[in-house]
This record gives sequence, structure tokens and C-alpha cells, in this order.
Amino acid sequence: MRSLRAAQSLASRSLLLSARALHGATASPAAAAGGSRWGNPLPPSPAPTPSSRALQGGVAGAVSFSLTFATVAAAEVQAKERLPADLLPQNVVLYQYQACPFCNKVRAFLDYHDIPYKVVEVNPLSKKEIKWSEYKKVPILTVDGENLVDSSGIINKLQRKISPDVESTSEEETKWRRWVDEHLVHVLSPNIYRTTSEALESFDYIANNGNFSFSERFAVKYAGAAAMYFVSKKLKKKYNITDERASLYDAANTWTEALNGRNFLGGAKPNLADLAVFGVLRPIRYLRSGKDMVEHTQIGEWYQRMEDAVGEPSRIEEGQE
Repeated sequence: MRSLRAAQSLASRSLLLSARALHGATASPAAAAGGSRWGNPLPPSPAPTPSSRALQGGVAGAVSFSLTFATVAAAEVQAKERLPADLLPQNVVLYQYQACPFCNKVRAFLDYHDIPYKVVEVNPLSKKEIKWSEYKKVPILTVDGENLVDSSGIINKLQRKISPDVESTSEEETKWRRWVDEHLVHVLSPNIYRTTSEALESFDYIANNGNFSFSERFAVKYAGAAAMYFVSKKLKKKYNITDERASLYDAANTWTEALNGRNFLGGAKPNLADLAVFGVLRPIRYLRSGKDMVEHTQIGEWYQRMEDAVGEPSRIEEGQE
């Protein structure tokens, strides 16, 4: 992580300078007697004085501070919003498509709050994994036996469960969460399926990360890419998009302007709007469209801060139980 590396680098430089000062303050008479590189003997070092002993103590203190600073900085960078044990849901299962932006919104929330969850990858062709549910879309989240649906609805209910003392979110936070659902997600498909090569790139990711048989994976990659290439043109018209990349860059710049110099919309730490934007952008970040977005807008630094804040997934992998 960039911030962690910066903290470690700063501590390393402080440690190096401290070590050099310590070496200079404690050079032994034997080393001095060895002479200079040209063979002329150097005068013997004088016996340590009270002031030099004080310097050594100060340097040792600087070394100790540098190491402590590195440890604290690393811990702060990696800190998550962990919940008290009595508020932590015990049995959480997410039914999802790996590449779905709405599913990624929910995962960002779970990961940030370090809520352990299992994942059931749904086959989008048969949907056999959710045949038990009357609701036939993803994400579906089961929490201690309760079924929650719709990404924003899921997050709202989880937020009330884990923060019962917080009555409501701010007007700004609500506005930008709505912007994610009503605008940002609609510029993604026209971008990731903008050209045939980008459509193939996107479906290669979908096929390799989705729940498909070998034969389905091949068909999904090529037939799905071809179908979505044409669907994206209809979506482009539906949402009045004339230039796909321009619409994506405009959305990214709109978001960074809303930050108004803050690290996050939530200020010192992410709020629900930060998590929503991060969640829906996460599936495209390393596709061509996402790379272009980071290269041509100012969103990259915020995205990196979000990656650091959200940290490692809290997903329970098979065999970890």
C-alpha cells in the first residue's frame, strides 16, 4: 500500500540518519588508530565526555522513536472499522456475481467493517443457487437467518444493525449514494463493452471469475461479449451518452470535486457514499476502462486511499471455517 510504504520509507530514512549519527558519536579508538585511507594516522579519539554520552542517549532515543513511528503508522494505515463482538453478525452469506457492481458495493461494506462472510457464486444462466428465493436478482445477503435484498437496502439494514445509535446519514451522504445508483453505474457498461476487444476483456474476467462449467465459460466469453457489445450501444442511447470515455471521466471528476479537498467524503474516514463509489468501480479498476479513468482524472489518489482503508477481504474462503 502506498501510504504504508511511505511510512516505512520515512522510518527507514530516520533510522539510517540516526545510525550514522550514532556511529559518528561512538567511533572506537581502535578504528581511529587504523588511520585514513591514505595511510596517515589519525589522532586518537578523546575519552567520551558527558555531552557525548548524552548525544548517544539522544540518538538511541531517535532510533527507538523511528521504529515506534513505523509501527504506529503501519497500524493506522491498515486499520479497519472493526465492530464490537456483540454487534458482529455471526452467519453472513452473500449470493452474488463476482463482477456485479451492486454486489461489489455490498462486499466493500462488509470488508471495511471486517464482517466475515461466505460467498455463493450464482450461475447467471441457471440461477440454481437462488432457486429457494422469490427474489431472483443479486445481491442477496442472508444475515443470521434473515434474507436481505437490493444493494442499497442491504447496506441500510446492516448499518442500522451495526450502528444502532446512529439515527440517520447526512444529506450529503444520501445524495451521493443516490448518484451512484442513478448515474455512476449507468456509465460503466457502455465503457467496459465500448469496443469488441474491451467486451472480450470484460467477459474474460466474468467467465474466469463466475460460476460456469468449462463449456459455459467458453460460450459466455464469446457469445456474451458479442451480445453486450450491442446492448451497450442501446444503453448508451438510453442514458444519453455520446462519448463513453468522456462520460466516465466526467463522473470521476464530479466525484473528486465533491470531496472538496477531503481524503474521503466522510472526512477522515470513508462513509457509505465512499464505499458505494469504491464498490461499483472496483470491478473495472484494472480493465482498460478503469486504467484510462485513473490516468485521465484525479480519482486515482482517492481510490488508493480507499483500497488502503477497506483492506483485505473479510470473506471466508472454503476450508477456513
